[in-house]
Amino acid sequence: MDLLIQIFGDAQQRLFEGVVQPFLFHFGMANLLEDGYAATGWLLVGLLQIAIMIAVIVPLQRWKPVEPVVDHQAIRVDIIYTLIHRLGLFRLALFFSIDPMWDAVMGTVHVWGFPAFHLDDLWPGVTDNAWVSLLLYLVVFDLVEYWIHRGQHGLRWWWKLHALHHSQRQMTVWSDTRNHLLDDVIHDAIIVLVAQLIGVAPGQFVAIVALTQLSESFQHANVRIWFGHLGERLWVSPRFHRRHHAVGIGHEPMAPVRNKKVHGNNFGVLLPWWDMLFGTVNFDLRYDPTGVRDQVQPDAQGKLRDYGRGFWAQQWRGVLRLIGRA
Repeated sequence: MDLLIQIFGDAQQRLFEGVVQPFLFHFGMANLLEDGYAATGWLLVGLLQIAIMIAVIVPLQRWKPVEPVVDHQAIRVDIIYTLIHRLGLFRLALFFSIDPMWDAVMGTVHVWGFPAFHLDDLWPGVTDNAWVSLLLYLVVFDLVEYWIHRGQHGLRWWWKLHALHHSQRQMTVWSDTRNHLLDDVIHDAIIVLVAQLIGVAPGQFVAIVALTQLSESFQHANVRIWFGHLGERLWVSPRFHRRHHAVGIGHEPMAPVRNKKVHGNNFGVLLPWWDMLFGTVNFDLRYDPTGVRDQVQPDAQGKLRDYGRGFWAQQWRGVLRLIGRA
């Protein structure tokens, strides 16, 4: 762990001193040097993720695809989303909007006398070990992600935004980041708040986000891969997550499970444990068509919903759905 941190830190320092710092000085933004250094870390993580996606996951898609690629334009749009999110453009927007708000909130809470809390202090000598604390925070964040995902599907207004993510009928490694920007803002605001509340260290937070994003990219890939009966219950596979994206199956009301009415299945982000625990799991070994039902089944007026073909069209139509005008 320490060696990996050292290697990453050295690369971040060189990138910052060679590119970002001269850029900030040239444009008179030296007051942002500290934030620029943090942004350099996110940029480096994004570059590494994209490199792995191209070098490893894209060849897997060509080797063992679920379906032939027929909609190249849709994939090009997804690549735009990926570049926006992985190269730090979206996080830069959050820096000027959401992050200062949470910093102010947490600062006020501490002024009121509430002590800072660190989850890794629960068991001194054990949970404060670097690897143990990383795994602890990873599990906690994954549980939070599960319930965020349930909210994105269970709350009608939130689904109107999140439906864009499910509108991709040609799933690939690039599809994970096809989200409405408002959906991403809500999601990231919750994650940042939780990070502040449980006291995760900045370096560990970056590692958790990077691992989660890379795993999600693989889960959306056009690959006919599953992890076996045991592996499917340890980590979310592309097969497991594709079931969540299946038309009329993964994200719509389904038959009662364990005498409880549930909506959709396979909401887990990294770990399928939460779906197994809360009765939303579906381990059927199938590869069904993906998308949203109203894309393929006409409504009472005989119309299909249009989610937009380009980036801005998709964002605008999401706003119209949210306000009830689409």
